[in-house]
Amino acid sequence: MERREIPVSRSELPAVNGGVSFWYARTGLPDPRPAPTGDLDVDVCIVGGGYTGLWTAYYLKKADPGLRVALLEGRFCGYGASGRNGGWLYNGFAGRSAFARRHGRERAAAMQRVMDEAVGEVAGTAAAEGIDADLVQGGVLEVARTPAQLLRLREFAATEQGFGAERVELLSAAQTADRIRVAGALGGTWTRYGARIQPAKLAQGLARVVAALGVRIHEGTPVTEILPGAPGRRPRAVTPYGTITADHVLRATEGFTAGLRGEKRTWLPMNSAMIATEPLPASFWAETGWAGREVLGDFAHAYMYAQRTADDRIALGGRGVPYRYGSRTDSDGTTQQATVRQLREILDRFFPGAAGARIDHAWAGVLGVPRDWCATVELDRATGLGWAGGYVGSGVTTANLAGRTLRDLVLGRDTELTRLPWVGHTVRRWEPEPLRWLGVHALYAVYHAADRQEAGGRATTSPLALLADRISGR
Repeated sequence: MERREIPVSRSELPAVNGGVSFWYARTGLPDPRPAPTGDLDVDVCIVGGGYTGLWTAYYLKKADPGLRVALLEGRFCGYGASGRNGGWLYNGFAGRSAFARRHGRERAAAMQRVMDEAVGEVAGTAAAEGIDADLVQGGVLEVARTPAQLLRLREFAATEQGFGAERVELLSAAQTADRIRVAGALGGTWTRYGARIQPAKLAQGLARVVAALGVRIHEGTPVTEILPGAPGRRPRAVTPYGTITADHVLRATEGFTAGLRGEKRTWLPMNSAMIATEPLPASFWAETGWAGREVLGDFAHAYMYAQRTADDRIALGGRGVPYRYGSRTDSDGTTQQATVRQLREILDRFFPGAAGARIDHAWAGVLGVPRDWCATVELDRATGLGWAGGYVGSGVTTANLAGRTLRDLVLGRDTELTRLPWVGHTVRRWEPEPLRWLGVHALYAVYHAADRQEAGGRATTSPLALLADRISGR
């Protein structure tokens, strides 16, 4: 049930497709740490070596250096979305509107406040631990290129300012161009709560720091099943090399959760894909600006995201083929030719001056999407199992907050973090196949159709998009 490939001319093909990500093409793939040689007994077992697992291990060992912590990773730390994302360290989180409806605006505002602070927490911790992740705190610039997008942008700015008058600036077309000259931009918003990072550098730096703190990291160690505890029995993580028993087993598998036994319908692995250009000349940057290294997004329904890299490329991403049948994931980041074409077209529309630039790399990854599009963190004391994820693409910063929250839950602390509305949030499971595949592909077909309507001159948000939002539960 995959989408038929659209032929792409050889000149449009990227020099590299896959190889995990462009970010690892710059750093080189790490040598995996050894797998366990038998059964282990520890205090805390963390399943998943992405940002969530690494931050959780970091904060646990900082809080209690005597804790015996083991981290299990199927490939190598940062192999998944943590080493493939767009490098947006920013303050968005999945489900704020839903949390406000269910728990009140005050509690949603508390969540937003700690997310704002989390951007600085990541930046400060990286600096303190000597992690060079090409981090530049240039903020987040989001632009509107159609009248309908401009209406949504203004509504967004008003909502954000309702959580604090100084949180976001509404920009005119001229003010937007003063930051980045995006072709056809009618206006923009900017917030200081954002930074550009090189995501693989952050993941690998965190892994080195965590290992130095005494966490046992076992890579090349896929977990096939997580078993709950019961009276007289502690929870366990099952691997081909032995079973790890612990007081707490924490699932931090995000977009790869469906690979665990019994978790096929927990979170949907949504695909996102990226391209990176060759380094662009000084003349391009003189014309385009982008001196502040802001991360860049837009207000399309099938939105894009981009950054100016440390070596002066544009790395740009979008949805592409949104979902593979049966919750399958990619093979080392390889993406479809049709997706490369779509991303190339976005690049050319936004930056005509880069239309002749070579695409050096294309890649893809999966992110975890709950059925209600709300992130969650939890620790079930009856079973000893905990989890965090469902970030819907906002995980770079949210994973840090999840790590600190899981620390407090494991240590039995009653803190501001453990009282946030996403703690203990329950989500119904996704539909079985083929309904899941049909629904997701139909959803994004509708969003793309809505974007085409608006690009064609529709002045208000397309009813198609409003219908898709309602059906999806967003």
